[in-house]
Amino acid sequence: MQDGHHHRHFSTPSSSAPVEWKRVTPPPLSKRSRKRSRISAEVPPTQTSVDPRKRKRKRGNRDGWQKRKKKARNEEDGNRRWVFSPRDCSGYKDRFVIVSYNILGVGNASKHVDLYNRVPPQNLNWDWRKKLICKELNLYMPGILCFQEVDRFDDLADLLHEDGFKGVYKGRTGEACDGCAIFWREELFTLLHQEDLEFRKFGLRDNVAQLCVLKMNLNHSKSSRSNGTYPQKARTTPSRSILVGNIHVLFNPNRGDIKLGQLDILMYDRRKMSGQIECPSSSKPFSNQSATTTRSLLCISNPMRYRWSEEEIRLAAGCRGCTHLQHHLKLHSAYIGVPGDCHTRDNDGEPLATSYHSKFMGTVDYIWHSEDLVPVAVVETLPINILRKTGGLPSEKWGSDHLALVCELAFADNVSDLTSTTQVLSSDKQGVAQ
Repeated sequence: MQDGHHHRHFSTPSSSAPVEWKRVTPPPLSKRSRKRSRISAEVPPTQTSVDPRKRKRKRGNRDGWQKRKKKARNEEDGNRRWVFSPRDCSGYKDRFVIVSYNILGVGNASKHVDLYNRVPPQNLNWDWRKKLICKELNLYMPGILCFQEVDRFDDLADLLHEDGFKGVYKGRTGEACDGCAIFWREELFTLLHQEDLEFRKFGLRDNVAQLCVLKMNLNHSKSSRSNGTYPQKARTTPSRSILVGNIHVLFNPNRGDIKLGQLDILMYDRRKMSGQIECPSSSKPFSNQSATTTRSLLCISNPMRYRWSEEEIRLAAGCRGCTHLQHHLKLHSAYIGVPGDCHTRDNDGEPLATSYHSKFMGTVDYIWHSEDLVPVAVVETLPINILRKTGGLPSEKWGSDHLALVCELAFADNVSDLTSTTQVLSSDKQGVAQ
């Protein structure tokens, strides 16, 4: 057995004792292995067995699958993602991120414990929640913050001051201890004018609203959301001003007249609320719109359903005998402007749910903007099944029973004035029923 050829087929122990020789039979090849061996035998080493175009398609399909898998994993983990406008927004230079957030007042959480009976006490603790809220906000890199249900303004101001924010607060009238607050990043904006509204003066409960005129600083160029920095390069584009409205309307679903009356006060020029008092005379007044602007109509009496009384009409419209209300602002919903998918949006394009507790799941928060602003991207809300898994908000990850609405807006560059003023309205219509 000296022929080396046999060593490829036989094995032998190291001892010199007589042994019985056995043939080693390799295991049978699987169908896939036989196919692979056949391909290797047929294709010369210098050629490829796959068309490069097909390989590119396969790689593209694999990348798409990985993106879908990552999206599904983010949703399962309760993460929120940016979605972008289908339109080309690369030409818009001046951008900012605005957040509208009902942060759940400490007093309201303790007063309505039945709404949070499935929420662990730790998740309702304000010291815990405020850190979650600020941590979440840092992810969005906002320039403007609109809060509702604020009853710990000093705590927020101290925390946000560390990130370069300054803010103003307006508390509700009466016995309520919460209110609204607007913050802006001082590096990006300067406050020109502030005005507050107390609806109690009009017989419309104790809710309040805020109006702030903010001027974009000239050293700000482009949005910082994508690169994580706030560039300081000077530019020569026109000065920009924005009128920010922040309102927390009455929740009570049986008092639509009060809700509409509060919006009527905010929208109409009944107190000459132009918000442009400190602006140059060349700026566009808040109430100025072209004659071709389509006016939106709100019918406040539907005979097929429920007819309001004369007193309810008076509260809603500010006068008796009115059947229609209209305002001169042509506003658009930021989330409708950036389409999402059926897991998070309703048929109109609004989020399916922005608030969730033991007695309610639905949408009560909105961001509206004028035509001079273009929505570039929004942060998607959470799918209903993911929300239900939490058992109710606040949770270990989210610091309120509402989800923050986040939108990146850009100034449309079709203005010829040296100064342009636009409007954005942050609205929340859920609060304590009164």
